[in-house]
Amino acid sequence: MIRGRMRVMIRPDSRSNRPAIEIADILRRHGDTYRRDRAGHLGRVERRVMSAIVACRTEALGGHMEACDDCGTTRVAYNSCRNRHCPKCQGPARAAWLAAREADLLPVPYFHVVFTLPAPIAAIAFQNKAIVYAILFKAAAEAMSTLAANPRRLGAGIGGVAVLHTWGQALTHHPHVHCVVPGGGLSPDSARWIASRPNFFLAVKPLARLFRRLFLERLTAAFDAGTLNFFGDLASLAEPAAFAAHLVAMRRISWVVYAKRPFGGPAQVLAYLGRYTHRVAIANCRLVALDENHVAFTWKDYRQNGATKIMKLKPDEFIRRFLLHTLPDGFHRIRHFGFMANGHRAAKLSLCRKLLDRERTAPNDGEPSPVDSDALTRPKVPACPDCGGVMRIIERFRHSFSRSDTPTQSFRCDTS
Repeated sequence: MIRGRMRVMIRPDSRSNRPAIEIADILRRHGDTYRRDRAGHLGRVERRVMSAIVACRTEALGGHMEACDDCGTTRVAYNSCRNRHCPKCQGPARAAWLAAREADLLPVPYFHVVFTLPAPIAAIAFQNKAIVYAILFKAAAEAMSTLAANPRRLGAGIGGVAVLHTWGQALTHHPHVHCVVPGGGLSPDSARWIASRPNFFLAVKPLARLFRRLFLERLTAAFDAGTLNFFGDLASLAEPAAFAAHLVAMRRISWVVYAKRPFGGPAQVLAYLGRYTHRVAIANCRLVALDENHVAFTWKDYRQNGATKIMKLKPDEFIRRFLLHTLPDGFHRIRHFGFMANGHRAAKLSLCRKLLDRERTAPNDGEPSPVDSDALTRPKVPACPDCGGVMRIIERFRHSFSRSDTPTQSFRCDTS
């Protein structure tokens, strides 16, 4: 029963403190002009992403009314668009994914390896996102698995999770995969766990060379199958001789594979995955200014030891860079490989734990810190902004357009 006074508040985002500037604000102010200027060049995916972000947590998507059990204060909360490119919709998705991944963690150190495509290959990837990004995943996983299986290296079958990022700090196209891998693997006969050295997983130089070879072999196969498209500045690569010459040049340069310091244990792994798995090109918190002529945001200049700087772009250039990182429909940007592959993950992880338990000499000898999954994934209970009481849903209302419609109009909540 609701007691006491009743005060109604309508907020565009009742679940978090709204940043001063959001991607949605930029698209509301400048999105129509951007669509008009690029009417013949803007794809369906990009249009849908823009519309979803603009409509997110507004009356366009419907919502519900909440009331406080204690003081009677009521407020309207609008629904999220749930688009994976929306900066505001990644928190709940992140929490659910982390809760599911907690059961996958093993009590061993974890390593972080990053595979990056050189700029000339990244240009091909941009024009063939689904095909080349998939090749990037496969080549990275195969390179690590092949090198780790070598008896002169680790001599074990490994597993891990890989996450695709396509952006740099300045929002330029910079495709790379972050791989998080347990420090060890199963012996060839699956009879024992083979641990890696404490602070060393795999040698980076041979790993980079193998990754380059495997990637270019798969890219060549895709070209021979006729599945690659080239246009604009890359149109000449459609000719077999030009494409072959391009790949010869790519074999002569070094490809970047970077191995970071190992994690301390499962808790650190979950914290890291929570930051990286559901990140979008830029978070709203990095936006610092918006007007008719510029968008300003913070970025880290790693050429100057990660110094934080302010970058100003014209609105159409900012939107263009943001949309560089949209992914094709149905493309999975988080993938598992090796003994963590989806088909046999539960059985393989169970075997890994049994082997690790058998080899452990003392219950707490070198045991990693426990995972506080509740702290990382606990959903926030809606709290009353007046008294801190629990807010309950008392009414739901529908969105203002049908699912078959594409919301291209700018929507804004009435906060008066």
